[in-house]
Amino acid sequence: MRLLLAAFAPELGSLAGQPPAGWEAATVGVGAVTAAATTARLLVERRPEAVLFLGTCGSYDGRLRRFDAIWASEAIATSLEEVQGGAYRPSIERTAWAATLPGPLPTHPVAVPPAITRTREGAALLASVAPAEHLELTGVFAACHAAGVPCGAALVVVNEVGPEAQVQWQTHHAEGSRRLVETLRASGLFAGA
Repeated sequence: MRLLLAAFAPELGSLAGQPPAGWEAATVGVGAVTAAATTARLLVERRPEAVLFLGTCGSYDGRLRRFDAIWASEAIATSLEEVQGGAYRPSIERTAWAATLPGPLPTHPVAVPPAITRTREGAALLASVAPAEHLELTGVFAACHAAGVPCGAALVVVNEVGPEAQVQWQTHHAEGSRRLVETLRASGLFAGA
């Protein structure tokens, strides 16, 4: 069995109530800490052979456009304070987790700050880390790496990071999730699972 995860059910689209054969679906909640704890629990309870996370994300700059679907090559824990030089992490702290499942989409690293970035200036700074922002992925990937379970993530861009992000997300997240599921189904990712 493979485990299909999302922060909340709408991001699973049509897969929420009817996952593909050989898959189970679950939600992990919003934010990296909640996602890490819930993913760790699900890994112990369900013992999947692999984990695929589905979600929406915001783009920092013009590299990614609305409804672009990507495969996260790695999840990077970061913050504006860190990028600006006002904070630092101990050298022994792990801050990046690579995807260990190959995927059918273009690959990009994904920045995972502790909160949603609301300014264009912040988006421009974080664009030096990755082209996209997401809130849960470090937690999901960290839990999978700790348990030795292969993991991957397919994300769809539904907003530009900045002052209009929340309105754009509310307007486009359902359509983006629907398109992402259609793209994954068409890729054959779920065939023969």
